[in-house]
Amino acid sequence: MRHIIDLANAGKKAKTLIILLPGAGHQPEDFIAQGFVTAVRQRQLEIDLIMAELAFDQIADQTALCEIHNTVVQPSLPFGYQNIWLAGISIGGYVAIAYANRYPGQVTGLLLLAPYPGNRITTGEIALAGGIRTWEPDAITADDTERGNWYWLKNHINTTHVDTTYLDIRHVNTTEVHIGYGEDDRFAGGIAMMAQVLPENHVDKISGGHVWPVWQQLWHNFLDKRFGTNS
Repeated sequence: MRHIIDLANAGKKAKTLIILLPGAGHQPEDFIAQGFVTAVRQRQLEIDLIMAELAFDQIADQTALCEIHNTVVQPSLPFGYQNIWLAGISIGGYVAIAYANRYPGQVTGLLLLAPYPGNRITTGEIALAGGIRTWEPDAITADDTERGNWYWLKNHINTTHVDTTYLDIRHVNTTEVHIGYGEDDRFAGGIAMMAQVLPENHVDKISGGHVWPVWQQLWHNFLDKRFGTNS
């Protein structure tokens, strides 16, 4: 998997690694051109960045998940990052959820910017059930990534916001999830249903559509809210 690495400090690993996954038709270089790297560096955050390429055929056959795991995440583990995040735009957000589902416990958190929620059949099924909280799917096959993503989100528990005293910690999903999107995004309806299972302060809805200026603002908002001056 082709990827670009940008380090906070040359020759030294930062505390946090964020792996950026692009939307359909976009390239790793677009994150640089659209100011995602500059936003981090201007804030002097201790965050290393890896910008990965997503080939459409690898998304379709799910081999992108293995590629992310074997060529990006696993090679990063020996460097001792305290936190590893996946941040995906549109189909990149879809892939980020699928990765967290396939490889539990590998990443600290997900930032989903206008994540692709799936086709109308999938989102219609969930809407007809009254939303993600009341949706009770039949058995989901391994190749049904769309419904698998929704089921993972449905069963997501953020221990930061839940009293785990009486919960079996083995069954608690500790992956932190944030969603951001524009209120005029073409996927806004589906994304809003996804956001139903998240804490209110983990959802950022702003004006605008499915475009770079919206994702840029959401990225700035996330950096300020989640990392501030420390990472």
